[in-house]
Amino acid sequence: MKKFTKNLVLMSFCSVLAAACSSENVEYTYPKKMGNGTYSHDGSEPDRLFGKEGIRLFGKSESKPEQNIGVNSYLWRGTLDTLSFMPLVSADPFGGVIITDWYTVPDNPNERFKVNAYILSSSMRADGVRVTIFKQKKEKDTWTDVAVPEKASRDMEDAILVKARQLRIEATPTKS
Repeated sequence: MKKFTKNLVLMSFCSVLAAACSSENVEYTYPKKMGNGTYSHDGSEPDRLFGKEGIRLFGKSESKPEQNIGVNSYLWRGTLDTLSFMPLVSADPFGGVIITDWYTVPDNPNERFKVNAYILSSSMRADGVRVTIFKQKKEKDTWTDVAVPEKASRDMEDAILVKARQLRIEATPTKS
């Protein structure tokens, strides 16, 4: 009985091996890398697990031109343009966080500023941006924190909103 089982296994293995060596021409197609980092066999946009728009947790999903990133693109660009004189440490367009490094005003080397900007909305709203400004003064080779008036943060937020509004107006096509 053992010999029969052994022969049966050997014949099954040989038949599988012979089938694998068939002379049929098989043409394989390999996926091509698309511009957005995904792969596709026929060059078209691949299907996604949660549909074209993905999952939207709050609110309805609408395709808006200013939503190519995680936050409102006009507020994002307005914030970057307004803070462009300061060196950036971090900029996260999906989380809406911009953090600058310490900036020393050329006229006063004993004072430096740092800004954290948060874009809180995917729509362009007055409360869609929050700015926190930090200030330090140099005293005897040591930097010490100094209170910044709340008005300074509001003024920076207003400057960002004005710039974002200008960018939006420039991007809006005029009717002739």
